[in-house]
Amino acid sequence: MGQLLACSRRSQLKKFADEDPKSPYYAPPVDETIYIAVMGSTGSGKTTFINLASGSHLRASSGLESCTNEVQTSSPFNVGGQQVVLIDTPGFDDTTVTDTDVLRLIAAYLVTTNKQGARLVGAIYMHRISDLRLTGSALRDFRMFQELCGEEAYPNVLIVTNMWQNVTAEEGNERERELATKDIFFKPILDKHAKMLRHENTQKSAHSIIQNLVEKEPVVLQIQRELGEGMDITQTAAYKQLDKEMSELAARHKKELEGLREEMAEAERSQDEETRNELQEEMRKVEAELQQAQNQSSRLGSEYQAELRRIEEMLHVKDG
Repeated sequence: MGQLLACSRRSQLKKFADEDPKSPYYAPPVDETIYIAVMGSTGSGKTTFINLASGSHLRASSGLESCTNEVQTSSPFNVGGQQVVLIDTPGFDDTTVTDTDVLRLIAAYLVTTNKQGARLVGAIYMHRISDLRLTGSALRDFRMFQELCGEEAYPNVLIVTNMWQNVTAEEGNERERELATKDIFFKPILDKHAKMLRHENTQKSAHSIIQNLVEKEPVVLQIQRELGEGMDITQTAAYKQLDKEMSELAARHKKELEGLREEMAEAERSQDEETRNELQEEMRKVEAELQQAQNQSSRLGSEYQAELRRIEEMLHVKDG
């Protein structure tokens, strides 16, 4: 893919890197660098892993509140004689941006860098072994990860479990076994040649994990291929999965509203003003959430195109 980058663009990238090496969009010469996308739920340790591996100082989230509300990249670092850059991404359960915004951000970055010849060799999905099980939001995030990557890319995918220090060996081993052997968790992707590895919270461990991807041939993720072929973002497999999730969420909101309306009618009959006011506030909240879910898809297409332009400008790799 490196041949896709014209000499003028390569010089622009190098100039930009020289000008601001600490930029979150630091872009070393494409043909000398491999890229690895790091994904996972909010608070799963993506940014911490990236900082530990690369010596970067990207801001990490604390708890379930995200600090990563855009795609950012590590400083380049060396693993096994190869220059590596890790791509930090927001999770689809992010507290500060909507799921469609997360899809827009990730898709636009991956498509732009692929277009310019960046050598993406794989993707890492981070999961806390300290979690008792995959929650609804974590399962949703993983399903989105699967659709972003596509089955053809699974041999270039690593499932990385972390936070082993927070569980006993017995607990961790049992959870790892469950994750690897149950169809609702990671078994389907592992059966198609993805790997599951442990991160021991050291730079040596992080580099050992990354070494599994260093010698891989570059891979085009499903979302990159679909959009690169001219598909509208709302036609992609990732969006269809997201739309399914949003439709289910909207149905739950509607059912909740029906229940609140029944409670409101009862409060009015009993002239319970305090309960009535509380229910009105709850109804306004649910109606706003329902409206937000319905509005997300309508603006995704135009905002995706705007994000493409923004990233091209940020990377100094505009066409022409």
